[in-house]
Amino acid sequence: MSTLVNGSHDHDDALREDADQVRHNSLDADTTEQAGLLSEREGDVDLEKGALQQTPATPPQNHEDTVSTRKKLIYLAGYFVCNIGLTIYNKAILGSFRFPWLLTALHAGCSSVGCTVMLQLGHYHAAKLTRRENLALVAFSFLFTINIAISNVSLAMVSVPFHQVVRSTTPLFTTFLFRVLFNRTFSNETYLSLVPIIFGVTIATYGDFTFTDLGFILTFLGVILAAFKTIVTNRMMTGSLALSFWEILRRMSPLACLQSILYALFTGELAAFRDFLRDELFAGTARFSPLGFLLVMVGNGTLAFALNVSSFSTNKVAGALTMTVCANIKQCLTIVLGGILFDVHLSALNMWGIVITVLGGAAYSFVELDSKKKNKARAAAAAAEASREASASSRT
Repeated sequence: MSTLVNGSHDHDDALREDADQVRHNSLDADTTEQAGLLSEREGDVDLEKGALQQTPATPPQNHEDTVSTRKKLIYLAGYFVCNIGLTIYNKAILGSFRFPWLLTALHAGCSSVGCTVMLQLGHYHAAKLTRRENLALVAFSFLFTINIAISNVSLAMVSVPFHQVVRSTTPLFTTFLFRVLFNRTFSNETYLSLVPIIFGVTIATYGDFTFTDLGFILTFLGVILAAFKTIVTNRMMTGSLALSFWEILRRMSPLACLQSILYALFTGELAAFRDFLRDELFAGTARFSPLGFLLVMVGNGTLAFALNVSSFSTNKVAGALTMTVCANIKQCLTIVLGGILFDVHLSALNMWGIVITVLGGAAYSFVELDSKKKNKARAAAAAAEASREASASSRT
């Protein structure tokens, strides 16, 4: 009997051991399956991370590289027409206007009025700026005015040919400031294409090179400020601020107008203008009647407003370096038009300089177009490589 009981106990113990073993094996299987799933998920994550790490980063494009060539040419043509048009207008109608600071104040004031009218017409919407952004615009207005001030002061200390030759080096200083401030470089072909442009302007404007020590320093300082102003203008429209050119003009123009009037006051230009009104304009000895003078100045301010709009908008779509190159080409075109319209004598050397400058401008345009195509090809290759890496990772 005890044997039967013991056997029954042994049998029950065996059954329990078998059941425990089955449960243990089942738990081991579940644990192994879960561990396998976790391992697969971790593997997928590692693959995804590897794919992200191996995917080549697409180099950031500059804003001007995203603009079509046709659009650039249209904007550049408008800029040339407005710029040369204002130059001829000043030469033919205003003549030797003796009040440059008041003329600058007129240009800035008309730009302010024009931008306000366009705002009221709903052509653009006013942006809400932070205190820091407003301070940036105030600093930009000072840069705008100081650049004009140094150019005017230096021009009184150096000869006009020397001033024009030094100003023709603005593209070089632009590339230098881009490298120092934004770590941006250009292709070797771009640098080489600038050489005939600068050399051509030097020959086209060749003449009596005279200057004082202070005039020499101020002229080069003016070139640096001009290059810096062009870059800052571009960055304010294409950088973190991303302001429209309407917004920049509307906020900057009143400040520049006020600063120009104050400078005219401190230099005695306001007093001289008052004497001009009393002794010449209203005395009937001036070139224009009071009403005619008013109409001439309104026309001048309207053209200046059109030029400012064209200059800022073209800077955004074409880039700061292209704007400085166009300034050199415009200088040569102005010389040609001066010879045609005002019988300005041009020597064979001057004509050769104009030809070299135009050819250099054509070379620069070809290089920039080729660079744009290469940038697009690199971006497309980077995107294709990223797509192949992603496909390979998904198959694995």
